[in-house]
Amino acid sequence: MVANEKVALITGAGQGIGEGIALQLAKDGFAVSLAGRHLEKVQKVADKINADGGKAIAIEADVQYKQQVFDAVTKTVSELGQLNVFVNNAGIAHVAQVCDTTEEDMDRLLNINVKGTLFGIQAAAAQFKKQGTPGKIINASSIAGHEGFELLGGYSATKFAIRGLTQAAAKELAQDKITVNAYCPGIVLTPMWDQIDAELGELHNVAPGESIKSYLAGIALGRGETPADVANLVSFLASEKADYITGQAIMVDGGLIYR
Repeated sequence: MVANEKVALITGAGQGIGEGIALQLAKDGFAVSLAGRHLEKVQKVADKINADGGKAIAIEADVQYKQQVFDAVTKTVSELGQLNVFVNNAGIAHVAQVCDTTEEDMDRLLNINVKGTLFGIQAAAAQFKKQGTPGKIINASSIAGHEGFELLGGYSATKFAIRGLTQAAAKELAQDKITVNAYCPGIVLTPMWDQIDAELGELHNVAPGESIKSYLAGIALGRGETPADVANLVSFLASEKADYITGQAIMVDGGLIYR
């Protein structure tokens, strides 16, 4: 490891927003540890970063299991030398009306989105304290963590919870020079939003494509979001420029929700 080279661990880094964050932090000069449930996916992203001259490793880890999160930190430090930034990106969505959300669906949302974030905060903080260094923890909330969204009630509840964890951890860890913040993406054009569009269409009896078109029309900047848009905010929060920011859940949605 190069002296003073900073290391970031990103969960859920095998696709979508997580992949975008991994690629951006590698461009920023971080050695990156990419964790995900499917090793082949995170390995593919790691291979891309290494081929471009960066430094990346891939780790199989399911964030709903505490020991796997802690083991991911241990392996990261073993192979890359330290930990400076932990990005709790892993998460899932579930599209259903509140009255149709099953106990099993809600348990899975809570286990991955909320408990996974809690375990990430705990593992990162323990490592930063062990090193005796400052650190940055960056969590994935959502615009649905500021306003409950139709057909995303369970998901919205978990993203509100992540904001609460972010604020509480920021207060508790400030004395250790550890900052805790969250990013709140808007309508990122992924398969999840295709599913939401289809189910909203059924609910309101409108043609496919019309529901998401109405959401996109409400975005002040006039377009849907890309993973790179989210990664740019995470890049800032991971940098020294954000050293005096903690406990915040920052919107990156093109101007859709104003809170």
